[in-house]
Amino acid sequence: MKAGDYIRDKLRSFLRLEPADRLAFSVKEELDFAGTAYMHKLWYRGNAGELAQFYEEMPDANGRFWHSSATAGLEIRRIHTGIPKIIVNKLAGIAAGDFNGVTVSGSNAHIWEEIVRENNIRALIQQAVTDMLVVGDGAFKVSLDPEISDLPVLEWYSGEDVEFVRRRGRIREIVFSTVYYAGNVPFVLEERYGFGYVRYELFRGAERRSVPLNSLEETARLTDVQFDSSFMMACAMMMHPSEQFRGRGQSIFDGKTDTFDALDETYSQWLQAQRQSRPTTYMPDRLIPRDPRNGRLMKPNSFDNRFVKLNSNVTEGAQDKVTVEQPVFPAEAYNSTYITALDLALQGVISPSTLGIDVKKLDNAEAQREKEKTTLYTRADIIEALTGALRELARSAVMAYLTKNQEPISGAADSVDVKFGGYANPSFEAQIETLSNPNAPMSIEAKVDELWGDSKDDDWKQDEVARIKEQSGVAELDEPSFGSILNG
Repeated sequence: MKAGDYIRDKLRSFLRLEPADRLAFSVKEELDFAGTAYMHKLWYRGNAGELAQFYEEMPDANGRFWHSSATAGLEIRRIHTGIPKIIVNKLAGIAAGDFNGVTVSGSNAHIWEEIVRENNIRALIQQAVTDMLVVGDGAFKVSLDPEISDLPVLEWYSGEDVEFVRRRGRIREIVFSTVYYAGNVPFVLEERYGFGYVRYELFRGAERRSVPLNSLEETARLTDVQFDSSFMMACAMMMHPSEQFRGRGQSIFDGKTDTFDALDETYSQWLQAQRQSRPTTYMPDRLIPRDPRNGRLMKPNSFDNRFVKLNSNVTEGAQDKVTVEQPVFPAEAYNSTYITALDLALQGVISPSTLGIDVKKLDNAEAQREKEKTTLYTRADIIEALTGALRELARSAVMAYLTKNQEPISGAADSVDVKFGGYANPSFEAQIETLSNPNAPMSIEAKVDELWGDSKDDDWKQDEVARIKEQSGVAELDEPSFGSILNG
């Protein structure tokens, strides 16, 4: 055997690797989807007492601030900052405030306009966005109830009251759950909305025993219906899919609850330390003010007159005097810790400047827009989810109305346009100044469209272009034909 072959043979033997044993890990989830939705709802509600009760009942919440209990006699005031609710309300307000309407083209446009007038669509959108951000998803439902209206009724159900039945990853059925009470007995009505049908089923009690619909007065008049299988009288809405619960939406509170918990702990400790750093007055007993009515020493008032009584010093040359002492309070250190916790809570969700938090005093408009970028990204995701859901909602509502009146639904709402305004754009005056520059490489049509966006329709924009050209001395004449030139 040659020396090279021998060395290679030895190396093969030396470098032989054995595969690792396959290991199985068992990790138990803290909460299911319903429990997680309930927890996120509590964070949104922002009640400190409810948060404390919830985490005290959670078996695996050890170490969290809201689960911990202080030693007897050393209790601290646990304070909730309310940041989660402020975040959600601000984002929902931005989305609903920028909503400019849904337009259905064609001969059925007036039907949708009547439906919008009767249903408060803007309030419905704000509630839908709020629940989607907190819970993760939800669904719109189109109902036909002649006792309420001759037009379809638009409703929104939050994710904890909705189940999605999927087939090959696509939603084929949406189940809406509504709880009723007859005395102390709970009843759950399940409304199954699918393509071409609506089915109802009523369950009684915690054992979920199926009972007839006429068991309750509220459900006695409900009957299953069938219609054209080309549409469903419901549509789901979610911003991002959840990795923890497949097939469901992801809440913006996912991965943030521990950060909110740390933020509350930081703020509570800050105020506790500030309370303990109040100045203490040491006063000799003969200098303590006395009650003019009976001459007794006045007791200190915890609000405006706190002091500690000292025995008078009777030594030679001693002087009785009032002494005030105050511990050193590291306010800058607490402030820095709070800012860090707040930044982590807002990170990836919303910009601090959107909430009115002044991070740096920069008056530059471009710098202000840079600080709003995180909010713009989140707003874009919300509007994308909202646009798709509203398009399906308008289509389903118009088709439901036509089905109710036994009219054909083909091409009923093929073209649906959802419009939203701009956010954190330059001011209107700055846009006019920029676009009025004659050196701007844009046509008059492009400038008008950029300036007014979706706030004006196409006919108005065309008239505005004609007016601008007329004022600028630009005249559009018909192109002369060859025959007219010869005759001229």
